[in-house]
Amino acid sequence: MTDPAERDAAEEASAFSHPPVAPDTTAAYGPHPDQVIDFYAPRGGGHTGAPLVVLLHGGAWRAPYDRMHVTPFADFLARRGFAVANVEYRRGSLLPQQGGAGPVAGRWPDTFDDAAAALDALPSLVRDAVPQADPGRTVLAGHSAGGHLALWAAARHVLPAGSPWRTPGPAALRGVVALAPIAHFATAVELGVCSGAVLQLLGGEGELDSRGPHADPAALLPTGIATAVVQGREDIVVPQAVAEAYVDAAARAGEMVGLTLLEGVGHFPLIDPAADACAVVAEEIAQLAY
Repeated sequence: MTDPAERDAAEEASAFSHPPVAPDTTAAYGPHPDQVIDFYAPRGGGHTGAPLVVLLHGGAWRAPYDRMHVTPFADFLARRGFAVANVEYRRGSLLPQQGGAGPVAGRWPDTFDDAAAALDALPSLVRDAVPQADPGRTVLAGHSAGGHLALWAAARHVLPAGSPWRTPGPAALRGVVALAPIAHFATAVELGVCSGAVLQLLGGEGELDSRGPHADPAALLPTGIATAVVQGREDIVVPQAVAEAYVDAAARAGEMVGLTLLEGVGHFPLIDPAADACAVVAEEIAQLAY
């Protein structure tokens, strides 16, 4: 298959073909229906002290894409001995064909409020939800827009002074694995990633300068937290240039970010249990967790 659009469509169909996998338990971190975390215990016995993967799903921060599409990936990780926390968060409005006014990506500030609140609530929730997990070996992982949120959540301690999401120190993380993340806003805007999703997330083009420093992972460097980016070279949804721009920004800030580029891989195999790329992702997580 040589046509990029055909490849992308086939990869997306494969990733979305798996039936949802129900969690072992679900816990709320706030009153809104979307403020929940699904927990998956490591499969099989002998997993006391299992690393905890905090998973943030993608979908351009838009309402039609919820955490259900990454539940097969969460189960894939659980079958490899990880405990998994699959985070839901408030996203944008409905698409026009669903009765909405437009394809609005995310909500300001709600999407960020939720990512911060979920991570803050996690230590107390995980003790009851997945007692097999070792919170001291926590890795944040996210795909696409979720990769953005993972990088952002790990950088809250370097947010501008006065930010409501700023923390006094870095989170207790072993690291971050960002999968085809929307990690560099200027490049994503230039390339029109996800039909202008970045500008929609921020509330419009006029908010880029004022809100970007509070939301753009490339502006929140260095973090001092081990970070790896996994990217398919054939990705036409979030192109390789976005990941490379983030890695370059980190280098200019004096921080080394690992970049794994996968040949012949697009956007969706990174979360598709049927794809070889999914095993590469699991190995990247394991290298940080153990």
